Amino acid sequence: MNMASKGKKKMVLPTRPDPPSVEHIIEDINRAEPSDPVFRFSHTSDEAGSPSNEVEARYLQSRRYLELNERLQEARTELTQKRDELRMVGESLEESVATVKDRAL
Repeated sequence: MNMASKGKKKMVLPTRPDPPSVEHIIEDINRAEPSDPVFRFSHTSDEAGSPSNEVEARYLQSRRYLELNERLQEARTELTQKRDELRMVGESLEESVATVKDRAL
């Protein structure tokens, strides 16, 4: 028997935190300023000597995507509400037509 292994306690490691949700990531990106260190990479100069705007262009592109995605979600909600309203108006109209038909007979 190995006596040394019985006296040694097993170390319990802490569990990993859950990864952030998509909503949390989007919220963090929306709150970030263009001057945020994450978006401030060392700009390299092209052959003409002017700084490369690729990083800034990517940042603006991602912001534009997030804005369009938000507008799309808002439009989806609005269309769902209008569809439900139209459905209710249609049902009401059908009831009115049925009532008029019953009275006409």
